[in-house]
Amino acid sequence: MTSPAKPRARRRALTGGLTALGLSSVMITTLGAQPASAASWPTPTSSRPVSSTIKVSGVRDGGMVRYYGSGDLAGDGQEEGQDPIFELAAGATLKNVIIGAPGADGIHCEGNCTLQNVWWEDVGEDAATFRGGSTYTVTGGGAKKAADKVFQHNGPGTLNVSNFAVSEFKTLYRSCGDCSTQYTRKVNLSNIEVTGTGSTARLVGINVNRNDVATLRGITILNDAARKVVPCQKYNNNNTAVGTGPDSTNCLYSSSDITYR
Repeated sequence: MTSPAKPRARRRALTGGLTALGLSSVMITTLGAQPASAASWPTPTSSRPVSSTIKVSGVRDGGMVRYYGSGDLAGDGQEEGQDPIFELAAGATLKNVIIGAPGADGIHCEGNCTLQNVWWEDVGEDAATFRGGSTYTVTGGGAKKAADKVFQHNGPGTLNVSNFAVSEFKTLYRSCGDCSTQYTRKVNLSNIEVTGTGSTARLVGINVNRNDVATLRGITILNDAARKVVPCQKYNNNNTAVGTGPDSTNCLYSSSDITYR
């Protein structure tokens, strides 16, 4: 679950896309509006192999190019400590990017960062890891085929995720439970489209013993008649699960914030 150490990566099958940009028009609407169907996935303009981590400072517009790991960034498995495809310096913005397979450790944010319209076709170790700073923003985009986590929050501060689609995943957001330095962390999910797979998955996993707070608004869950998707899973640090469901302290949402379709 920790991130600092580096090397190796993974190999996975690519999945295709459908439209050019962003979420489906029915999804990117005002908070509370309900999507009629699963989000459309973008078609890459081209594909580019990445054999060493791309460093980003300032703003980088990927032009909807698919980036995928090769060489040291091409492997398989869920081993910890892999290098990312992109590493964002404090204050950086990465937008209009598709990360294909192998996805290595996706994106690392070393400080405050913004991910705008970024899509993960087949999540590697994690889609993105937030390691430093105080505020991180993910707006638009989506992720699928995450055998473990989509967003890993190792540093302090607040992660804001809005207008995002996720499917075929185990955990959308996890507050680190075994980092060498621990913090109180916050996550805000707004207008999230979730596609269930019939197996147990979690939108957020937070450490209540660290006073973490998760706020969920405008969540739409598709294909989950058995209610296998857990909106908010509570832990004491790493693996000790201590309950689920809304409360007035750590898991801030109500039944009206979750729509099943």
